[in-house]
Amino acid sequence: MELRHLRYFVAVAEEGSLTLAADRRLHTAQPSLSRQIRDLEAEVGVQLLIRSPRGIELTAAGRAFLDHARRALSQVEAAGEAARRAAYPAKASFVMGFLTGTELEWLPETLRILRGELPNIEIVTSSQTSPELADALLRRKIDAAFLRPAQQMPDLVFKPLIKEPLIAILRSDHRLAALDAFSPENLVGETFISVANNAPAVRAAIDDYLRCSGVEITPDHEATSTYMAISLVVSTRGIALLPLYTQNFLPPSVTSRPIKGEAPTIDLVLGYHKENKSPLLKLFLSRVDDLIARVSKNVH
Repeated sequence: MELRHLRYFVAVAEEGSLTLAADRRLHTAQPSLSRQIRDLEAEVGVQLLIRSPRGIELTAAGRAFLDHARRALSQVEAAGEAARRAAYPAKASFVMGFLTGTELEWLPETLRILRGELPNIEIVTSSQTSPELADALLRRKIDAAFLRPAQQMPDLVFKPLIKEPLIAILRSDHRLAALDAFSPENLVGETFISVANNAPAVRAAIDDYLRCSGVEITPDHEATSTYMAISLVVSTRGIALLPLYTQNFLPPSVTSRPIKGEAPTIDLVLGYHKENKSPLLKLFLSRVDDLIARVSKNVH
């Protein structure tokens, strides 16, 4: 098994399409990509993907393999970064963390700002859950992170970036996909997919919204990641409430709808350790308002 097999598989799983993965991410021909995926499945010994007219969907084995494939690629990237830092120890570095998925919107503009100001610095990035990022900030392993605000961490400073509304995620062929917007009552009698406690801020926002709505909904499943939530929506024909940025990952078989009325929101913040005196951090913090304006312009 080669690293390219893992990269190809992750690209197809995230794009939900062989064609999109080949064109957008891998810049290769679709027949070649299909052959590489078949070779990978043959080596693993199980079917990882289901090919249908609606796109590509992961099997249960594929969902399990995806998590390990991402971790393996992350470790390879980390190994390369460590080697480069060892080879060029004098080069200034700035380490940033992103709540998994938010890097699609925030990383490009962050890099433009930092590269524009300091073209010779090394920028190291990682993608993790909010609790993992908060812990890394506390241990001074990273300089700044895009994450959800954490409670009872007085050593960390959280600068508000945006408030993201929650949206409903469901299969495109679900009968409720005909609705223009969702209300809590629409969830009654449906398979409901919530998030696990490794995303405490999102879980609290969902629970508070349902409680204030007066609708009793017991989750049928709890997802430990955005990708798992989407997979559960596909496999169980359930409905999930997730932050707006989730729209960036939806395959063709899944759609989203806004929530009626005043939708619940969840904060995305920039976190850093209050004792971090890095001049690179100080410079970056001075440009955060510009960063927010740039990202908001791109989103809208």
